[in-house]
Amino acid sequence: IYVKKAVNWALRQIGKSRNKNLYKLALKTANEIKKMDSKSAKWIASDALRELLSENIVKRINKK
Repeated sequence: IYVKKAVNWALRQIGKSRNKNLYKLALKTANEIKKMDSKSAKWIASDALRELLSENIVKRINKK
């Protein structure tokens, strides 16, 4: 469970940085993880995508 949360946290933090390239890479990575045949992988990706695609994060990334 700790690894699952750590991967999720890292993916969200990288994506929330103000760097558009890192944001796009985090989205791509989350989508790749979501395709894996694992319940944990699907949870990690879904949770990360939910936060990375939230209105506040998208606004902040698009400010620059």
